[in-house]
Amino acid sequence: MISRRRFLGAVATGAVVSACSSKPGNAPPPTTSTTPPPTTTQAVVPPDWNALRAQLPGGLVLPGDSGYPVASQSYNPLFDNHQPAAIAHCTTAADVQRCVDVARAARMPVAARSGGHSYAGYSTPDKGLVIDLRPMATVQVDGETAAIGAGARLMEVYTALAAEGRALPAGSCPTVGISGLTLGGGVGVTARKFGLTCDKLVSAQVVTADGERQTVDGGDLLWALKGGGGGNFAIVTSFTFATDPAPDITVFSLEYPAGATTDVVGAWQDWIARQPDEMWSNCVVSAGSPPSCRVGGALIGGEAQCRDLLRALPRASSVLIEGKGYLDAMRYFGGCSQRSAAQCRPEAEGGQLGRDLFTASSRIIGEPVDPAAFVELLDGREQLDVLLDALGGAVAEVTPGETAFPHRKALATVQIYSAGDPQAVAQVRDGIGQLSGQHGYVNYIDPGMPDWATAYYGDNLPRLRKVAATYDPDKVFTFAQAV
Repeated sequence: MISRRRFLGAVATGAVVSACSSKPGNAPPPTTSTTPPPTTTQAVVPPDWNALRAQLPGGLVLPGDSGYPVASQSYNPLFDNHQPAAIAHCTTAADVQRCVDVARAARMPVAARSGGHSYAGYSTPDKGLVIDLRPMATVQVDGETAAIGAGARLMEVYTALAAEGRALPAGSCPTVGISGLTLGGGVGVTARKFGLTCDKLVSAQVVTADGERQTVDGGDLLWALKGGGGGNFAIVTSFTFATDPAPDITVFSLEYPAGATTDVVGAWQDWIARQPDEMWSNCVVSAGSPPSCRVGGALIGGEAQCRDLLRALPRASSVLIEGKGYLDAMRYFGGCSQRSAAQCRPEAEGGQLGRDLFTASSRIIGEPVDPAAFVELLDGREQLDVLLDALGGAVAEVTPGETAFPHRKALATVQIYSAGDPQAVAQVRDGIGQLSGQHGYVNYIDPGMPDWATAYYGDNLPRLRKVAATYDPDKVFTFAQAV
């Protein structure tokens, strides 16, 4: 799961999500969905922005302020047409409470933003209030647990944990926020060994729709926070995770000639299902005439063992196998091997990582699909990649109803990225759905996903809706694809 900006055109979290995007393209913005107002019968109280600004040490940014053009942006320029009414930079849970009170009284759209990677732009609601959690980014390691602020990004998390010899299973993109990743599940390069990010969640500090702070360490709400989607139930201000000892990791990358793609996709599906939990891999198919592919991944183990396990795959035209420490492996997958920690941040924060324009969606593969039919979906297309990211291992050891993440028995998630035609993404999404079933991963949330609620949540949907009705009966946190 290498950083997504390294895919398209290359050889090699509110609802915020867990992965990087493709390279820039020319996709038009989607039609903005309208959401119903909260059902409360209380009188609407227009927001007093000046009063709120005076209560927020981190600041409040309004249209016309000099910092608004940058503060209003999400990761994907596709949503630059969204014009929030205000962006509140929150430094404490009390700041979040004040913002929720204002939004609830005004009955205006509200979303928490951590990394701002929401594939549907829900982390930047048009004409709504953005509760920016970025200032709340501390990572405190205490023995085998870590308390992580909701504004922390993955590379910050990895760096702080590695300094204490600890690890957390999570995604690859360095600027993804820990919040959206966890709340949607959290698939990453050590998931088969350590589980999903949400599986490590011990407790959470939250602000509920009534503006109250709570510590959630069990019950229906904690269950829902483990994969039930960002933005649905409460605003998390801090997470406490169980961690594991940081392992050494062997990374690998296999390149194949275009004519081998069907054979490789078929072989990879059979191969990954038979691998030990220490092995994680993905298979990336790039559109073309014909499509090409590459296989990458990570083994918690040594180079010699990695070579032995890879021998069962078709012979590649080029092979990279390299042992790394835990943090160096995470930097490799995040595209930050040649950057310092300061450089591995967004340009808006003085780093070197830019924004990316893309359209994306997802599917879930439960069982191996017909490789020829799969590859045919990409034949003749351009600027489009499909990534099969392995599940199994520790992910499958949890029952589908034990957390809100339902896809426990699946073979892989499927990520579909395009720097060009959004219609092509929808066509490939629907084509894969016919091959694999109508399931998807909520952290790649897609406004056009058919029967999205069932696709994302499966049999867990009724319970999730009960939790949402309990903790947010007036739909303060509603958005177009809210539970």
